[in-house]
Amino acid sequence: MLTAISPIDGRYRGKTEPLANYFSEYALIRYRVRVEIEYFIALCELPLPQLAGVGSERFDQLRDIYRTFDEAKAQRVKDIEKVTNHDVKAVEYFIKEAFDAIGGLEPYKEFIHFGLTSQDINNTSVPLSLKEALEECYYPLLEQLIGQLKQYAETWKDVPMLAKTHGQPASPTTLGKEIANVVQRMQQARARIAGVAILGKMNGAVGNYNAHLSAYPDVDWPAFSQQVVEGRLGLTFNPLTTQIEPHDYMADLFHALVSFNTVLLDLCRDIWSYISIGYFTQKLKAGEVGSSTMPHKVNPIDFENAEGNLGLANALLSHLAQKLPVSRWQRDLTDSTVLRNVGVALGYSLLAYDSAQRGLGKLQVAEAALAADLDANWEVLAEPIQTVMRRYGVEKPYEKLKELTRGRHIGQADLSTFIDGLDIPETARAQLRALTPASYIGRAEALAKKV
Repeated sequence: MLTAISPIDGRYRGKTEPLANYFSEYALIRYRVRVEIEYFIALCELPLPQLAGVGSERFDQLRDIYRTFDEAKAQRVKDIEKVTNHDVKAVEYFIKEAFDAIGGLEPYKEFIHFGLTSQDINNTSVPLSLKEALEECYYPLLEQLIGQLKQYAETWKDVPMLAKTHGQPASPTTLGKEIANVVQRMQQARARIAGVAILGKMNGAVGNYNAHLSAYPDVDWPAFSQQVVEGRLGLTFNPLTTQIEPHDYMADLFHALVSFNTVLLDLCRDIWSYISIGYFTQKLKAGEVGSSTMPHKVNPIDFENAEGNLGLANALLSHLAQKLPVSRWQRDLTDSTVLRNVGVALGYSLLAYDSAQRGLGKLQVAEAALAADLDANWEVLAEPIQTVMRRYGVEKPYEKLKELTRGRHIGQADLSTFIDGLDIPETARAQLRALTPASYIGRAEALAKKV
């Protein structure tokens, strides 16, 4: 859409469109209808005496109200809302119209939304949409990213590379081991995301079942509500709330998403830097250009796009995490407008994941460049040499290697001369002479396999 204000629904609509099934206005209405219908069926199965006439043969008809819900029906709800100026009440009236259309349900219409406040519907509809979006859209992309990186960790486990601490040459590692580090961080963040229980509540206007008990004091309403929230909707029941479920779990979830995104952002910046120093090249795509005036350029735009969208996602997710658990007294309305941006935050994350995957798919290891960088920095072997000197009691080993190497590039011959002058066993000298920057990788290859 060329006139869309948000790029989520404009330029990037093709990539974020799957989230419309969970976070659009249409989706929110559909989830509200679904919750209202499942709650009504639960009342029939309790059964409330006044609903004993609604047999189980009717339940498929009732569920078809949300199963067949489409944009035209969502528009009908919006038309009702223009009169009610209340979105959840409009859903209730829409369902009453649907009961009329089915026929034979007219005596039972006043038990739609029985005893509930709007937040009983919102605080189950929104978490249900969030839970299903994570399961059906989000987790598969996380697994694809992690899987792609696990493959690289295996493929590159024995490709030596010069590490860079503070941007300076450091003890060598392998490319696969560095990717394995990222995989482990992502797996841990992924576990934190999945470990957050998605909560819902159905306990009335201020959380005490006041209205329910006034009509049916002998019903165990907390047990009933828990059965609806957990047994029918697949959420985790929160028994103690005000008018709203306090959204603490959302804060935990969004912080966990930020954590995953931050690991990916860190990777994108590193890969960008490795491309800039020639450790990676990028596969070319016919027809693409890297610059409007410099035809030679192959820019790392996928990692740049991922970084930018991760920043936007994390900014929104952080605000959601900080704002949503805060509500004046039993309830204010500030959460309502903020919650409508959950899909935007997840949308920017999905854009970043897509860009990162495309960028990773273009990478080609420039092994010659990696080898040349290692061969140009023999001074990194000062670490093992001075460590062996300590073993054999050589005086001031660190200081002697510092004098030889600090701030200087030295070659293999310089190190060999230094080693030959050491008062250590010949076997130890031979082992040190055999070392090269490419072979001094410790257990990097074995560690890379751990993921």
